[in-house]
Amino acid sequence: MIRLVKRPVPSKAWSWATPLIAVLATMIAGGILFAALGKNPVEAIRVIFWDPLFGPNAGYFRGQLLVKAAPLILIASGLAVGFKAGIWNIGAEGQYIIGAICGAALALAVYPTESAWLFPAMVILGALGGFLWGLIPALLKVIFGTNEILVSLMLVYVAQNLLAYMAFGPLKNPEGYGFPGSRNLQQYASAHNPELIVGTGAHWGVLAALVAVIFTYILMHRHIAGFRIRVAGEAPRAARFAGVVPARLVVFCLGLSGALAGLAGLFEVSGPSGQITDSFNAGYGFTAIIVAFLGRLHPIGIFLAGLLMALTYIGGDMAQLMLSLPSAAIQVFQGMLLFFLLGFDLLTNYRVRIGRARA
Repeated sequence: MIRLVKRPVPSKAWSWATPLIAVLATMIAGGILFAALGKNPVEAIRVIFWDPLFGPNAGYFRGQLLVKAAPLILIASGLAVGFKAGIWNIGAEGQYIIGAICGAALALAVYPTESAWLFPAMVILGALGGFLWGLIPALLKVIFGTNEILVSLMLVYVAQNLLAYMAFGPLKNPEGYGFPGSRNLQQYASAHNPELIVGTGAHWGVLAALVAVIFTYILMHRHIAGFRIRVAGEAPRAARFAGVVPARLVVFCLGLSGALAGLAGLFEVSGPSGQITDSFNAGYGFTAIIVAFLGRLHPIGIFLAGLLMALTYIGGDMAQLMLSLPSAAIQVFQGMLLFFLLGFDLLTNYRVRIGRARA
């Protein structure tokens, strides 16, 4: 008989080993999936993980790695702070969308104004939009005791419908020949988020992601607020005796994660994406949850996990083109990573025992 026996103290070794084991297990299970689809599993794994870094066109794809990783790292950094406190924001995708809409709406409202202050104002408005959208589940939880998981998740669908409304209505390009979608902000110099170093793909969003990693590290490991956040997550009753006000903590964590998600949306719509469309959201808000847990809710781990997930995005696109793999198979492959991470994470708190239990 196989039994799980609770460890007296969580294993630190397993805590840091499980992400690596989860990645290896994902490769093995993914290889089986690709083989079942009639593809060469070794070639598929090589295309996803090796070719973007060391393949024939690696010079271009390495730069794209930063572009794909930046929104994931930004969003996951904010989510990790709340997760550490036991506050579960599952609606970062909605906050990402609202941040993009708010920033783009400002630029399109003053089009074709040329001003050095326009892009900074868009950044502020994008962060503010995400912050206010994150405050909705926060205030409902504080005032009415609602579940932030359900409220934040449901607000994603509200944001998606609002996005479609904007793309087909108020923000629709009047010179777009009737097609849905806004003007292309890449062609609007004052509102464009350009590459900072040509050829690298690094734009202001990449810099913001690095700042977010540094900020959250200082907050969580070098500031009293981080100590209170960790205590609130690990021992809520002790946190109250230590003077932590739960209502303030909920508002802070959901507001911070919402603001960072809004920033990610703003940098994406003003840079790589370029315009508001009904398909603008790419699932970054949900993928960032995987990134946060894969990085063990630690800023440095999140940075590395963001690069890894960005690699699966780029490699997955390459596999679809080169091997004709369906996009659904790539999404299943990415989902396997979270599945195995949560499964192996059990070993952090439990030991596996084989044999009958002692009386």
